[in-house]
Amino acid sequence: MTPTFPWNTAALIACAAMTASCAGSPPISAVAPVRLILPEAATRPCALAILPPDPTAGDLDAAYAQRGAQIVACDGARRLAVETLLAEPAMQDAQAGRNGPLD
Repeated sequence: MTPTFPWNTAALIACAAMTASCAGSPPISAVAPVRLILPEAATRPCALAILPPDPTAGDLDAAYAQRGAQIVACDGARRLAVETLLAEPAMQDAQAGRNGPLD
């Protein structure tokens, strides 16, 4: 009769427990998470018209109108960037099958 060591039994139980705990884990997804690229307009700095050194009333009117258009364009680019940055985690949650950040 061969001698039985108590460590053999403990090692067998530990190995079985580790295997069983891994079997209950969900599989690791091989799909990369969704990544959105910010549009070029959202990454470009906003330009604002400036007055010439000796402005006239016409220069002031032209710069005022041009700045208004530039502010509208800049705000649109900012809104686009915010929407993109908010959409990315929502798409990643949908891809992972979660309902939201508190799921």
